[in-house]
Amino acid sequence: MAAKRGRTGQRLELGLQLRQLREECGLTRKQAVQGLRISEASLLRIENGALNFRNVGDLRKALTKYGVTDEEVVDSFVALNRETSRQDWLTQYRGQMKPGMPAFVGLEPEAKSMRIYHPTLVYGLLQTQRYAQAIHDLNKPVEETTSEFIRSAVEVRMRRQECLTRENPVELRAILGEAALRYPVGGAEVMREQYEKLAKMASLEHITLQVLPFQNGYRSTSDFAILDFGDPLPARVQIDSWSGALTSDKRREVDRFTRRFDSMAASAEPPERTQEFLAQLQREL
Repeated sequence: MAAKRGRTGQRLELGLQLRQLREECGLTRKQAVQGLRISEASLLRIENGALNFRNVGDLRKALTKYGVTDEEVVDSFVALNRETSRQDWLTQYRGQMKPGMPAFVGLEPEAKSMRIYHPTLVYGLLQTQRYAQAIHDLNKPVEETTSEFIRSAVEVRMRRQECLTRENPVELRAILGEAALRYPVGGAEVMREQYEKLAKMASLEHITLQVLPFQNGYRSTSDFAILDFGDPLPARVQIDSWSGALTSDKRREVDRFTRRFDSMAASAEPPERTQEFLAQLQREL
């Protein structure tokens, strides 16, 4: 299975297997790292798929603690850990991304399906390049970001979208708040181009786009994304915060945000109304 996944997906799979082994033998993370050259925090990041073992000796010691003695099995873990260490396209951007984002962005292409919601902006995976540029330009004086940071951020955002346009794309269900579509970013031409892109994406078989209009009913105040990787990997939810991306694969959290999504999907305009809604917005420009 690992060979079929990208490097970030392999790292997630490796972390999941190591966590299961640790829990099966009844060790806490504090107990597991005793005698190793890594901290509890590092082990947590390894188990969450955000990091790999930098030292193979530590991996071998951990496997011994977990009761793994078969050399072929140990070698397979070492090989998988080595594969996840190789450079990927995100490496050049990691230093300019908020905490938590590199791991999440790396996982997007590994998902079988995604459910995303944003109340006030077009979600990043659906933005045009000019819309993304305009959003970052608006934020520049507030966040005190540099032009180089903005250039990199827009490049990453456009690269992320390849998971929706490649062969065997990720299946996407998206809900955008009406405010996200009416907020005038970059002027009329930028918005017209953005509406056209949304209409094109909504016409694709693997993408479902709904609009949550101004009306009474439940709506989440924060944006979020739910990634489903299929068995045996757990689904994962990501929420943006002022300090970076917060992610969790805890079943309770994933279920909570799934209920949020389903509630909003039930009260949003049906998908077949999306094209009409976008056309009306274009006429209003």
